[in-house]
Amino acid sequence: MTQNIAKSNGPLRVLISGGGTGGHIFPAVSIANALKRRCPEAEILFVGAEGRMEMEKVPAAGYDIVGLPVAGFDRKRLWRNAGVLIKLMRSMRKARKVLKKFNPDIAVGVGGYASGPMLKQAQKNNIPTLLQEQNSYAGVTNKLLAAKARAICVAYEGMERFFPAESIELTGNPVRSNLLNCILTPAQAKEALGMNPSVPLVLVVGGSLGARTVNEAISRALPDITATGANVLWQCGKLYAEKCCERGAQFEGVKVQPFIADMDVAYRAADLLVSRAGAATISEIQLLGKAAILIPSPNVAEDHQRKNAEALSSRGAAVMIPDAEACQRLGAEVTALLNDGPKRTDLSRAASKMALPDADEKIVDRILEIVSEK
Repeated sequence: MTQNIAKSNGPLRVLISGGGTGGHIFPAVSIANALKRRCPEAEILFVGAEGRMEMEKVPAAGYDIVGLPVAGFDRKRLWRNAGVLIKLMRSMRKARKVLKKFNPDIAVGVGGYASGPMLKQAQKNNIPTLLQEQNSYAGVTNKLLAAKARAICVAYEGMERFFPAESIELTGNPVRSNLLNCILTPAQAKEALGMNPSVPLVLVVGGSLGARTVNEAISRALPDITATGANVLWQCGKLYAEKCCERGAQFEGVKVQPFIADMDVAYRAADLLVSRAGAATISEIQLLGKAAILIPSPNVAEDHQRKNAEALSSRGAAVMIPDAEACQRLGAEVTALLNDGPKRTDLSRAASKMALPDADEKIVDRILEIVSEK
């Protein structure tokens, strides 16, 4: 449905800030795409962090982006943060200039380095703000911004422990629309990927940049997995490509790729997923109803990946293996699930029950309500 917001000073202008990882960028782009579907004349500007992946991914999606010279705090070595504070002050100054030039009707923060200074400055300028929190354990930036936010869109229940209850909207996390629109059957998807359509496929992903522990664990587990007759599609990340490709070449039915572009096809083909537990991946597992083994990264703020994984494993919607135990346990856990079709079905059904579809549309609904009220 096309929707226009009547304004005396021109079309709707929305600023979207955040990034750093695919888990922030993909939801941000999904929100922008939904806005454009509803309000084709809307002007959308992204604000990210210089040198981070949003500076490449957002223009590739067709949107303008401005980079701030911001960096994250080193919480373990506080003495190293003098330079971070200087960058923060420079970012606040640049944020003021961006707001003055673009003059948005609303600012949307999706988490990540840039959303802090950008949304803080918007709030100082009395521009309404909406936050989108992907994780079950709220990030520091969103917690600091929450008191003055007009709405906080979340993906998990119980977020009142972090945010004002009256501001919370349970919307779910937006995911890439193409993941939901794949029309191939699982067998056709396997064939499209060059895999055997008649045997189970294990899909291994470590996030957009790869993950060392996941790669080490699957490398050790390959003899056990391939002994079951299953195939493996392994996204290893470009930093690990040479070593992982050499390992994969030792086994029949194993395909190793630094990056999988057609994730919609890969998901459709997969009988079992092995993955980190980033918020975007969790939402994809739920919406697609995938049986999954989750290996949370211990190297993220507030240990939020473990909490994301526990939100599923505690409901029988995924199997969780701690990072420190992955190399020892992964082979046995994968083979056990490959040999237990009913268990995989139970995991899939439990994950599907947790899904919150149409998150991008729900968030856009709230954005347009806030602008209309303004």
